Amino acid sequence: MIGYVIAGLALLLSIYATWKTIRFNDRQKALIESQELLNKRLLAREEEQALADRRADLGANFIKLGRSDWRLKVFNKGPAPARNVRISFPEGQDCFIDSDINSKFPLEVLEPMQDVELIAGITMGSKRKYAIGLAWEDDSSDVNEKTVYVTL
Repeated sequence: MIGYVIAGLALLLSIYATWKTIRFNDRQKALIESQELLNKRLLAREEEQALADRRADLGANFIKLGRSDWRLKVFNKGPAPARNVRISFPEGQDCFIDSDINSKFPLEVLEPMQDVELIAGITMGSKRKYAIGLAWEDDSSDVNEKTVYVTL
């Protein structure tokens, strides 16, 4: 009789230990899956950052010098140099001098935090908003294009 009680207690203890082991394994599996997901996200973020470090970011803006002198400043605010920088004016270029544009563009290299200025002949009848098309190459891609809308 005592043997049956001890055998029954051993069976219950064995069932309890098996149940705890299964629960522990389920938690361990969830933790491993969570770690794998976190590692994938960290890797994706690192790859994205590495790509961003190789990317140039061009922009343009009007600046006013003195009372009536205007310049269009094309600049690189990205961490990488831009190569073969080209500029276009999809809506026309009525206030820019062709010889000034042709002497500066295409620009071989525009380093980070560097800029180039174009003379702008702004008059009272000039438009107040211009579309500027910028195209360049950098370490992340051979084809980068951006349209910037600059206002006076």
